[in-house]
Amino acid sequence: MVKICCFILLLFAGNISFANDAADITDDVNNLIRTANTKELAKYFAGNVEITILNDEDVYSKSQAEIILKDFFAKHLPQSLKVIHKLTSNPNYRFNVLSLNTSNGVFRVSYSMKNFKGNFLITEIRIETNKE
Repeated sequence: MVKICCFILLLFAGNISFANDAADITDDVNNLIRTANTKELAKYFAGNVEITILNDEDVYSKSQAEIILKDFFAKHLPQSLKVIHKLTSNPNYRFNVLSLNTSNGVFRVSYSMKNFKGNFLITEIRIETNKE
């Protein structure tokens, strides 16, 4: 009986640890967005990234996506960031919704990450005017 209880405890502890490690990836991405560090942010991009900024939507290569976001952040320097919603319950998918306060207004930023062979990579980023 004691062995079974120990096994169950270890099983749950392992699952909790894995969930926290994966959730930290979105914390890293959020920090890179907050600091407008597009060079480091691009390391989390999939080969192609769907980007929507206001009314412009397209699919870009990793390097093109970095340039597009760098241009946005040059015009809208981030000042603060607030996490509105965070989805980390799926082991193969992450989704965050952020409120990004910039030098030229407040924007709602959302992004999706998918698990590619053990690495979470950004597949979609949306930047919209904040509707609140």
